[in-house]
Amino acid sequence: MSNASSVPADREIVASRLLAHAPSKVFQAFRNPATLATWWGPDGFTNTFYEFDFRAGGAWRFTMHSPDGKDFLNDSRFVEIVEPSRIVLDHLSSPHFQADITIHPTDEGCRLDWRMIFEDSKTRENVAKFAVDGLEQNLNRLSAALNDPQT
Repeated sequence: MSNASSVPADREIVASRLLAHAPSKVFQAFRNPATLATWWGPDGFTNTFYEFDFRAGGAWRFTMHSPDGKDFLNDSRFVEIVEPSRIVLDHLSSPHFQADITIHPTDEGCRLDWRMIFEDSKTRENVAKFAVDGLEQNLNRLSAALNDPQT
């Protein structure tokens, strides 16, 4: 994919969230596969992880199970990991996109910026029909996981 800063807006979906947690705790919610499996995906989805190699070049393969029983196989590769501030991955399954997740410290905790970058505007348009709300639900689930004392 091209440099994220030069991507036209019609090829990306962006969401941001202020979190009352240190960047290191938010980063851990991505790094720890047991925690990640509890919150990844829209409301009602569950996950089965097959491979989770959290390093640049590492594979992440899993199935998302929807509340209505449909399974969605996901195959991704980590491109860049900078602890505790950035995770970039290429989603190799259809639809193809790059997720660029950055975690910025704030006085109250941190701000998480999540960009999904698509190869073309048509793919982005099709995915946005479900992914805009899905990404917000995903961030809600992350926030709930971070507030769980067991996380």
